[in-house]
Amino acid sequence: MALTSEYRDRFLRRAVPMKSPFKLKMFFLAKLPLALMAGLRVQTLEPEVCRATIRYGWRNTNPFRSMYFAAQAMAAELSTGAIALLATQLSEKRVALIITEMRAEFLHKATGRITFTCDQGEKLIAAVEKAAGCQEQITAEAVTTGTAEDGTVVSRFVFTWSFRART
Repeated sequence: MALTSEYRDRFLRRAVPMKSPFKLKMFFLAKLPLALMAGLRVQTLEPEVCRATIRYGWRNTNPFRSMYFAAQAMAAELSTGAIALLATQLSEKRVALIITEMRAEFLHKATGRITFTCDQGEKLIAAVEKAAGCQEQITAEAVTTGTAEDGTVVSRFVFTWSFRART
């Protein structure tokens, strides 16, 4: 699916609050307080790609002196969920979204700043548009990869998002 320039412009305008550190903190405070505590950030948010970062520190450590897996999962979900959430907000009809499955691979010790990149935005947007046009549940898998500052892949997550038009 090729995104129109009009859709891309609307998406980018809607994404502005999530790219502002202050507005993102206010969103987290109201909707996802644990994400605020963990120190999640949105680095890039476009229709095609989203990058979310989290820095290893005292708030998200485990006894093995690396990042707790749940903190990685939050950042990974944000990298897929930000695109999915904005796509539902831009839909002509109201569309509900929920994660129905998550799979994860932990490949290396996560320390430092980890960046989760999801480049499957068009796939998520297409699923939202398809769900808006029917009364069936539409699912889409989104893969996101967590990399350390030196480029080492530390983890990979696959989220299955479910979309359904609200009546």
